[in-house]
Amino acid sequence: MIAIIDYGMGNLRSVQNAFETVGHRAVVTRDARAISDASHVVLPGVGAFGDCMGNLSRYDLLDPIHKTVQSGKPFLGICLGLQLLFTESEEFGTHRGLNIIPGRVRRFSYEDVQGEGTQRSGTDFKIPHMGWNEIEIVRPTPVFGGIKTGDHCYFVHSYFVEPEDGRFISSVTEYGIRFVSSVWKDNVVACQFHPEKSQSIGLQFLKNFGAWR
Repeated sequence: MIAIIDYGMGNLRSVQNAFETVGHRAVVTRDARAISDASHVVLPGVGAFGDCMGNLSRYDLLDPIHKTVQSGKPFLGICLGLQLLFTESEEFGTHRGLNIIPGRVRRFSYEDVQGEGTQRSGTDFKIPHMGWNEIEIVRPTPVFGGIKTGDHCYFVHSYFVEPEDGRFISSVTEYGIRFVSSVWKDNVVACQFHPEKSQSIGLQFLKNFGAWR
């Protein structure tokens, strides 16, 4: 059973439906016992970083998340669920995250793009980054089976993660700058793209996660 953590925000049912499409049982829950009993746990997310951390605290989900990660069972963060794993975010001020992966969450900016020497105008570099884009796999995770560099996934985000340790980077994507689009640390994998919206590639990703032991 896959437990999808419900903290009152995000596209939870679409994630659940995607898992069930590829043959994995999934339940949307905020019950600590159900999360503990699950074989796999997913932290999805849509919304503001600070609000999401507030809801995780309000629903007493911080401890179950940390215990899940410490237990060694497979854990997946999706979009904001990736960002919440980091130490802090600069979204609307500075907010503390789960600190499971040391690093910070930063906003896309025109200054970064100019610093990279990329020639882009306001018409082709828009925030948020929204739509289909390629991933470049730099460290294959167990959930990337059957997925390759150059495959396209669906993104919707204005912020990106910067791990302190580059060894945790699993894939990168180009959008004005090269940003981290997925990470892998022990039993934790997380992606900036939305696999539940990424058609066959995303379904393969979720199928692989559900089969990961």
